[in-house]
Amino acid sequence: MRIDIITDTYAPDVNGVAMTIGRLVEGLRGRGHLVHVIRSGEDSSASTGQTSTRFLRMPGYKEVRIGLPRPVKFRKRWNRKRPDVVYVATESPMGLSALQAAQSLGIPSIAGFHTCFHEYLEQYRLGSLKSPMLGWLRKIHELANVTMTPSEDVARTLRQHDFKNVEVMGRGVDSELFHPDKRNAELRREWGADDETPVYLLVGRVAPEKNLEMGLEAFSKIRETHPKVRCVVVGDGPLRKRLEERFSDVHFAGVRSGDDLAQHYASADVLLFPSETETFGNVLLEGMASGLVTVSYDYAASRIHVVDGRNGLKASKGDEQEFRRRAEAASKICSWKDVRREARSHAEEHGWTTIIDIFESALEKTAGRFGTPKSPDKGKRLLHFESLFLSDLHLGTPEAKTTELLDFLKHCRCKTLYLNGDIIDGWALKRGTSWSKRHTRVIRAILRKSEKEGTKVIYLRGNHDDILDRFFPMNFGPIELKRDAIHTGLDGKRYLVIHGDGFDAVSTRFRWLAVLGAFGYDSLLKINRVYNHYRKWRGKGYYSVSKKIKEKVKGAVSFISQYEEQLIELAEKRGCDGIICGHIHTPEDKLMGNIRYLNSGDWVENMSCVVEHKDGRIEVLYYQDFLTRLGEIGRQSLLQAVVSEVA
Repeated sequence: MRIDIITDTYAPDVNGVAMTIGRLVEGLRGRGHLVHVIRSGEDSSASTGQTSTRFLRMPGYKEVRIGLPRPVKFRKRWNRKRPDVVYVATESPMGLSALQAAQSLGIPSIAGFHTCFHEYLEQYRLGSLKSPMLGWLRKIHELANVTMTPSEDVARTLRQHDFKNVEVMGRGVDSELFHPDKRNAELRREWGADDETPVYLLVGRVAPEKNLEMGLEAFSKIRETHPKVRCVVVGDGPLRKRLEERFSDVHFAGVRSGDDLAQHYASADVLLFPSETETFGNVLLEGMASGLVTVSYDYAASRIHVVDGRNGLKASKGDEQEFRRRAEAASKICSWKDVRREARSHAEEHGWTTIIDIFESALEKTAGRFGTPKSPDKGKRLLHFESLFLSDLHLGTPEAKTTELLDFLKHCRCKTLYLNGDIIDGWALKRGTSWSKRHTRVIRAILRKSEKEGTKVIYLRGNHDDILDRFFPMNFGPIELKRDAIHTGLDGKRYLVIHGDGFDAVSTRFRWLAVLGAFGYDSLLKINRVYNHYRKWRGKGYYSVSKKIKEKVKGAVSFISQYEEQLIELAEKRGCDGIICGHIHTPEDKLMGNIRYLNSGDWVENMSCVVEHKDGRIEVLYYQDFLTRLGEIGRQSLLQAVVSEVA
């Protein structure tokens, strides 16, 4: 299978999620699957099989990265290299955009529930946000076909909160890496411990959600009656400095990995695992594999793997006093040799092979149930139109949606393409905006349609590209330049195609005011761009400030109404059945009297156009709807390929 995995944490990160994803990827590749990891982080171009993406660091918690959304890049990649199934490991804006892209393209997906973010909020004194956070997580997981959790405890909780299609995968441990034989006497001497000194170990992020402070308090209480005991903390995080100052008798070893981490485990005697917010708790199995007496709360990994008094100790979840009593009891090392031996024996039975079997089976089942086999034509999914009407691309401005536009042009074919004004924004270029390579690529794509696809291209000037006035009428290579045009639809109806700025009194009589207004509009779009970067970071969709202002301001509403009425009158005078225009960046399709009014909108905010289908239907089409239809075309063509193959 071809599998894409999306995650915000991956090796060399040191945490449970990164370790788990690394093990799964290694196991799947070892079984012959093509696995590509898309991760937030620094450039990994030197690493095969993975791609790095942009991210933000969580304020005050630099170890945590938040992947930024990349919906267009996901769709572009998956149109080119369609995976059989997608696994999204983290619920960041990047993960959300991956699930949305997979859904729009009909690609089966699984979402992993690795972290109880809603539980963390209690530790950061944000308990009032727990319910909204859970609702947000549920909304993300609804986009996936399956949600996979590490433990039945988490699965049960999610089902109680109306998460659908929840399955349990579990976790494994590398019992060869984590082994009692890694015990290091020299390392113990560095900690101030001899062969008879009990050493307590805490492993994990030094952060509020891991509850390490309570574990250290439990150790301090034990030290009052057993002064020889030692304590080591492995990990780093925002609380480290404060805890080092408060617990000066504790050794903070920082982040450790690989064989170094395994030696730290094996050189201790007791693992304190006080966290109450785990989806599983890999640390617990690593401690058991290292032959430690583990003290934990009875849930997640502990509920699955620890038999109290036999291979470890555990307290009822939330019972801090019981946890402290168990921690003190664990100091009697000599009497716990059988427990340590049983812990090691149990861990040896839970390697990663079984977990990879479960994960591989889930991927195959999801791909088979919700997907279809690939077709040789997977890269040729196209929507075919009779005619296409584009306006207000505003190439030359930062706000031009060139990526989406290029994607649209690549996956559609038409006999006639009308470029209905404001294609190139001459006003913005005069003000000093930069013309970039992405704007050139759009022009090349249009020329390619004319030269290679046989599309007839008609360019109608707008007010922002009014420099073309001096060239009318003429042909510019394969492109025909006009002020307006009459389009006869397949149903025989005539449509006047015109940009429409001539019916904007400001544009025609007070050009200086129109230029000033354009500058103000561009400024508003810049504010809008910053605001929408923030919304993307929060996992929310695009929001048009200018559109909302138009809807609220009576003058703007009145202007649009008058504009539409004047164009309707012009269409009647020209003996047309309808009019197709642009200019005001307001997509519309309505009947006004006997005249049909169509406005193609723009590719700055709305990403819309007017299309004429092969059956004669004419409609306003938005880019998002285009993607949905393209996905449906792909699913239908793949299904036909399967049927014909079976036949």
